[in-house]
Amino acid sequence: MNSDSKGSILFVDDEINILDALTRSVRGLNLEVHSANSAKAGIAILEQKDIDIVISDKNMPGMGGNEFLQEVARRWPETVRIMLTAYTELDAVMDAINTGRVWSFMQKPWNNDELIITIQQAINYSEILAERSLLRRTLEQWQSRRKHNFMNFIGQSTPMQFVYDSVERCAQSHASVFITGPSGAGKELVADAIHKLSPRKNMTLVSLNCAAIPRELMESEIFGHVKGAFSGAASNREGAAQRADKGTLFLDEIGEMDITLQAKILRFVQTGTFQKVGSNKVEKVDIRFLSATNREPYEAIEKGLLREDLYYRLNVISINLPPLNEREQDSIQIAHFFLQHFSELENKIFVGLSSDAQKLIQNYDWPGNVRQLENTIHSAIVMSEGPLLTAKIIIRQLRLSDQKVHEINNKKKPVHVMQGSALNLPAVPHTLDELFTGIEGVRSLAEVERAAIEHAIAACDDNVVKAAGLLEVSPSTLYRKVQQWQD
Repeated sequence: MNSDSKGSILFVDDEINILDALTRSVRGLNLEVHSANSAKAGIAILEQKDIDIVISDKNMPGMGGNEFLQEVARRWPETVRIMLTAYTELDAVMDAINTGRVWSFMQKPWNNDELIITIQQAINYSEILAERSLLRRTLEQWQSRRKHNFMNFIGQSTPMQFVYDSVERCAQSHASVFITGPSGAGKELVADAIHKLSPRKNMTLVSLNCAAIPRELMESEIFGHVKGAFSGAASNREGAAQRADKGTLFLDEIGEMDITLQAKILRFVQTGTFQKVGSNKVEKVDIRFLSATNREPYEAIEKGLLREDLYYRLNVISINLPPLNEREQDSIQIAHFFLQHFSELENKIFVGLSSDAQKLIQNYDWPGNVRQLENTIHSAIVMSEGPLLTAKIIIRQLRLSDQKVHEINNKKKPVHVMQGSALNLPAVPHTLDELFTGIEGVRSLAEVERAAIEHAIAACDDNVVKAAGLLEVSPSTLYRKVQQWQD
């Protein structure tokens, strides 16, 4: 195709004078024009050239127009196919549409103005097909890389895909990683995944929760102590530093560590050396450091809870875990996992979640994140008999008031599902001819896309996941689209 051409078109007819007339008719459209006097010659051109539009006669010697266009549809499905025929009987037209799988047809003799309008519409439609093909290939590439479950995580939401990708990328490095996110979001799972994917996976991962250990014992927990170092130190004790040698040390909730001890941790991170409590001997280890906090780091620094120099030393690579209520429909998938797990653990029979339970789980904010959801499902299973886990049981475990339940049930959903068309567009057409009827019927790609998505969601009774499956895109794609329209 020429660089300044708007597209390419192929005319196929066994009459040379008709081919010449068609070629003259489109001179003003800036198209790359090809012609063939038989279906066989037309296929030869298609095999050599990228053709956007094919206009073929219906009755030709040898391979007829229907058979030819059917072959074009099979081998070059994105080429727009138009039938040129002297027959106007309904049966002949339907035969052309069904057998030839044509986008449109024109009657001989044709009107030049109508021919030009039809070709212009075909050019627009060809551009839509190209855009859709590119979008589909991009989505297929994305889906091929998309992880449905990763290590011990559950969930395939878009925010978590970024987390999974970050974990994989940083795991092979020796750089320190600083993990942020709310309590109960799974920061310890990130640390575990990084270690298991790292070159140190065969060595030890030592985890310390800085918020769970008394401050006066923390230094001993990390560095160990010698006998008699303090009251109660009856023998030498190995600390986390020695146990993590050649492996990984994970300091969880580091913002809760005593600020004076953080100075010693800074030196430890910088030099890899330490001294046991009560000892003058300097010991050296090889450790990869992972740390985490549920606080916003800069706020913790401003409040004097976290040393700025220690933060920058530990924050070579940062990973932020989203709260559960920002993870699209992961909460439903996680709830199903815990339902099965705790049903087996408690020797109970639960076959699933009721629809009202799923709605509640999806709409509830889960301030305690995954940990709260886990505990809620566990307690609900223990305190009920099944076989369905209902919203009533979950409400009881969460101790929600009637007013709170009403707010949750009437909460604005993350995705606003539209019945019909908010643009007041006509229904999505069932045939291509319905989509472009006259020049005034041509709509922008964005409008066509929106109409198709709204139609699919409505046809699936507001089930966005099912609609995404029919459209062959990811649910997160539809969520983002609809959120953009809503905003």
